[in-house]
Amino acid sequence: MIDATANSWMVIEGIQDQSRVAGYTHAFYRYPARFSPRFAEAAITAFTKPGEVVYDPFMGGGTTLVEAMRLGRKCLGTDINSLAVFISRAKTTIYTDSDIAAIREWVNRAQKDLVLTNKSLRPEYWISRGYQRNISGRLTWPTRKTLELALANLELLNDDRQRLFVRCLLLKTAQWALDCRKNPPSARFIRERLVIHAEEMIQGALALRESMQNHGEASYRADDVPYACVHAPVQEIATRTTDPRWRAPKLILTSPPYPGVHVLYHRWQVLGRRETPAPYWIADCHDGHGASFYTMGGRQQRNLGDYYENLRQSYEALSSVADKGTWLVQLVAFSSPEWQLPLFLDTLRSCGFSEVTSGEQIGAGNHRVWRTVPNRKFYATHRGTTSSSREVLLIHQRI
Repeated sequence: MIDATANSWMVIEGIQDQSRVAGYTHAFYRYPARFSPRFAEAAITAFTKPGEVVYDPFMGGGTTLVEAMRLGRKCLGTDINSLAVFISRAKTTIYTDSDIAAIREWVNRAQKDLVLTNKSLRPEYWISRGYQRNISGRLTWPTRKTLELALANLELLNDDRQRLFVRCLLLKTAQWALDCRKNPPSARFIRERLVIHAEEMIQGALALRESMQNHGEASYRADDVPYACVHAPVQEIATRTTDPRWRAPKLILTSPPYPGVHVLYHRWQVLGRRETPAPYWIADCHDGHGASFYTMGGRQQRNLGDYYENLRQSYEALSSVADKGTWLVQLVAFSSPEWQLPLFLDTLRSCGFSEVTSGEQIGAGNHRVWRTVPNRKFYATHRGTTSSSREVLLIHQRI
């Protein structure tokens, strides 16, 4: 039996981690509202044993999955955002030595193939649907054309794993070049950064593979059953995951959309606040939904009725796949915690989850642990508050 009380200090220390998100494949992409890998590691170590199942129903950039894999746990992640599924698959895929060699060869060749004097193949399908919005201006077109040239060169790679890695490499480099920048770099700097990013990502992928080897994993195929990223809402998890190994996670570790907080999960901001859906074009997946789709409801709605109804449905589904005693560990921020947190807790209680405060576990009384998130730059919040820069650790058990 897991002694969660004895390990609570580790989890609390993990949430206070202020270091840059790095190591293994965590730096493949900068997904919004990520939590620290050190926190994920601490929670997984405290609440599970090797071979047990860890599930993240709002997996985002896949931090939970990567940490679970390297610690020898089985893991499952779901998300309604196709971009999140792409990123998580890229991070959790195990790349062979031949994959790495092919990727390095592609990157080296790119230095002469990705020059602006070469003719690019315009992606008319994506252009007609608006996926190049705000990236074809005077300052941004060199990045756009470099991406077009690179994506056309994916046919030089013979394996789906290799193409997945390179698409993620292009996504990472394009995010560096465009997102929240007022002065995008030149094509030459983009090519140079592509080489740097490629080697960083390769070293991270190799480190993840080695860590899994150290935990006794025997195979490293990209389609291994113990690691799954599913494009589905949480409400469908009981019907989407028919493999019985996924039906009773020992730990549900996640950070759900924050009530009343504006987070751009599906756009980059270019040259100020001009939004672009370009990451979906690069990743070869579709968007087509507004911001409120990814945040479970509009933040300006009175009493956030849609959010809490979606929350209830989501946690009812989680309750249905959990066993008695399954741990639910979350980091959550609120725009107005004074009324949103009690309603959040009431919703979980109605779905069969009983709170165990971190203070009770370490003998410090009935207190919850809060953290200030470093460098959080969310925009307007519900009712103009700024509390979203703080997150609270919530620990529950299925009863």
